[in-house]
Amino acid sequence: MRYNVIGVMSGTSLDGVDLAYCSFEKKENTWQYEIKVAKTYPYDARWQKELSTIETQSALQFVQLDNYLGIYLGKIINLFIEETGIDKNEIDAVSSHGHTIFHQPEKHFTSQIGSGAQICAETQLKTICDFRSLDVALGGEGAPLVPIGDLLLFQDYEYCLNLGGIANISHKSAFTISARDITFANMAGNYLCQQINLSYDEGGALAQSGYLDKELLAQLNETVHRINKEHLSLGKELFVQYIVPLLNSYEIPVKDKLHTLGVHIAKTIAEHTTENSKILVTGGGAYNNFWIDELKQQQRKVIVPNQELIDFKEALVFAFLGVLRLEKTSNCLSSVTRASKDNIGGCIYLP
Repeated sequence: MRYNVIGVMSGTSLDGVDLAYCSFEKKENTWQYEIKVAKTYPYDARWQKELSTIETQSALQFVQLDNYLGIYLGKIINLFIEETGIDKNEIDAVSSHGHTIFHQPEKHFTSQIGSGAQICAETQLKTICDFRSLDVALGGEGAPLVPIGDLLLFQDYEYCLNLGGIANISHKSAFTISARDITFANMAGNYLCQQINLSYDEGGALAQSGYLDKELLAQLNETVHRINKEHLSLGKELFVQYIVPLLNSYEIPVKDKLHTLGVHIAKTIAEHTTENSKILVTGGGAYNNFWIDELKQQQRKVIVPNQELIDFKEALVFAFLGVLRLEKTSNCLSSVTRASKDNIGGCIYLP
């Protein structure tokens, strides 16, 4: 059976909403995919402010923003369909990750806003959302979720690395997979750039021009190592609690902090991979030439794919998670999340 699904991804870096209209078909027990059309709709300054500060607002404001974002996502999806000429009658579902605000699985909760009910009402399309909650209820981290896509869609790579707001990596061995978040990537880089009125370090040019601060590097490595011992998945709360104060405690140029951060990221990736291993790198950080060059210096075979896959792999995989939900097949793996069992995550809203 062939499925046509729109995957919707809003990442922690607050760049915007990624939409990917994808088709999936299973042939001889192997899933094949095609990204038919994809587009990013950037968040404007108002949405960036709302999403970056909502965790400090009231419960009423939180519920309101959940619904307002769902309406907004629904309107964006309708615009995407109109602008790209997609035949709406051929769409089987919308599969939306939502935008993570709270992620504290050790306290038994995770929260992604962007109401699926509102998306369904706006688009009049079957909508699948809330992929993490069941796994957390089963004692898991609810993250990372992308590895099921790495396992079934990208079998040619030993490691799949996503350099988004948070860097996460999956490792395939035969037909099993393990994965985890490993450090803060664009979340940290963008935070530093905002201190000098830049959105991000384009191409890693600022980091390249900076110098290594060995003391900051040692503290970054030690802090992230300690966090990783206690947490399988990372969230904004940990970044604000541990990384922001550390970065702010050093009175050195931002370019030096960016350089040191890049070295830290490359060394952390190296700790979670083997020498000469083949690593598929996607996410916004794949465009950071400094990060990629530093990783290559760790004797890793780094494969940076075409722009479409770099930008839309997560949206593609969340479309695929929706397909697995429709198939009533596990889309969240206990080997990755440490839940008590594999599970089928996702709530379905019908128009």
